Amino acid sequence: MLLHGIFPPITTPFYPDGNVYHKKLEANVERYSRTPAAGIVVQGSTGEAILLSDQERRDVLKTAIAAAAPNKVMIAGTGIESAHETIKLTEYAAELGYDAAMVRTPHYYKKQMAPANILAFYRTVADRSPLPILIYNFPGATGYDIPAELVAELSDHPNIIGIKESSGNLEKVKTMVEGTRHVKRSATVTDTFDAVTPRMLKAAASESSNGGQLVSVEALGGAAKTEPAKLSSSAVTVVGKMKTRQKEVGFQVLVGAAHQLEASLALGAVGAIVAFASPAPMACYEIYAAIKDNDSALAREKQERVKLAAQRIVSDIGVPGVKYAMDLNGYYGGPARLPFLPLTADLKSEIEKLMAGIKS
Repeated sequence: MLLHGIFPPITTPFYPDGNVYHKKLEANVERYSRTPAAGIVVQGSTGEAILLSDQERRDVLKTAIAAAAPNKVMIAGTGIESAHETIKLTEYAAELGYDAAMVRTPHYYKKQMAPANILAFYRTVADRSPLPILIYNFPGATGYDIPAELVAELSDHPNIIGIKESSGNLEKVKTMVEGTRHVKRSATVTDTFDAVTPRMLKAAASESSNGGQLVSVEALGGAAKTEPAKLSSSAVTVVGKMKTRQKEVGFQVLVGAAHQLEASLALGAVGAIVAFASPAPMACYEIYAAIKDNDSALAREKQERVKLAAQRIVSDIGVPGVKYAMDLNGYYGGPARLPFLPLTADLKSEIEKLMAGIKS
């Protein structure tokens, strides 16, 4: 499955009393669906997933995918400390129609998270998961930083298709890109080389009177090939009203730091799951688009425009800051859950100044 582009890891809206505000979640997802974002990540760190009950996580996943446009790749955050519970939530996400699962590194028992433990955890989840798996590394929150060599080893698993790398370590991004370059996979894309998801194929086939020609799940997920794939861009398959073709993709490295987006993409990252895309998806997309157009000068200019705001709001102030920036840009941010505290007037004023001119 193709994971190129910008993916907002959306927030979970709450009422003032702390209950999940599903109507606002629907409205946010519908608006993200109209942006150039390649897809949406539901129940990541920015979504306060760790602060929700198991039932709330399930309800949020259900609400979000029901509101999403079919042309967006939907990624469910399903990582829980045990492999058993991670698999159960991933299976539920698959039942809802999600396209991939993002699984954070287990971290509570840090001293026991030796390479053998991490390898066994991800291989077990990937073996049993009905969805392609995206590793999620966020040492700033977990206190555990998965080594690049473990990522390279896991990249050989046919159901582990990429990583969201949120360490902020550019040298590590470079190492992972180079260390996984041997992985060759085939992904189904549109005739204009945008991502194709199972939901898209289902919708396209249902619109066709003759049913069209379906594409295998293995092709969508990007099953590993023993030899480099030799794919012809002229080989177009019609699925209902959708034209699809195959594209060679490798192990896909996405990053989680918007203030380093331009540099990360220049090193070989194929996209980003960045919290700053929650209030400013267009600003983040413009950096990605400039890189895709080989306009490095424009990419650096767009990066400088958001660098300070992204670093201060996301890295320093955190989820409450992201939510307030969303409020400023027409999305519903609202309150965060304890132990997050409401923003002070001074912090709100600072965010207003940082976001001035950054609309989306």
